[in-house]
Amino acid sequence: MAATQEDLFAFFDQLGIEHSTMAHPPIFTVEEGRAWHDKIPGLHCKNLFLKDKKDKIWLAVMPGDKRADLNRLEKRVHAARLSFGKPDLLLEVLGLTPGSVTPFGLINDHQRRITVVVDDDLPKSEWVNFHPLHNAASTTLRSADLVRFMRALGYDPLIVDCGP
Repeated sequence: MAATQEDLFAFFDQLGIEHSTMAHPPIFTVEEGRAWHDKIPGLHCKNLFLKDKKDKIWLAVMPGDKRADLNRLEKRVHAARLSFGKPDLLLEVLGLTPGSVTPFGLINDHQRRITVVVDDDLPKSEWVNFHPLHNAASTTLRSADLVRFMRALGYDPLIVDCGP
């Protein structure tokens, strides 16, 4: 069973991670979220659920305004031809649906199938924003706490430049 927003927040609290959440209409793309950028402080991010030709699964976490270069990214992380993962795989592994992809979904990856890639621009921002397992809200936390959350779940994210 997939974790709920309440489960996620309880885990943050257990880790001592400061977080705040603002509800908003469902936002499916970075472009749709621009109207909320002034209302929610911090770096607004996007998350790419990817698969390579060897069936390895990747999650790239990066600034919303940064263009992803999948060809360069696959070389930087030694992936075998990256492409976007299918919605059924996203639901199976992270318990999420398209438009709701978030690193917080790692809480549902009990088999630790995901390799996490964090863009090297994220740690430069004190505060970062992600959907809290659904796209009708945004949760703000410190970028250092995002990495702490990932490590508490057993991930050691690769920190690389995800762009051109």
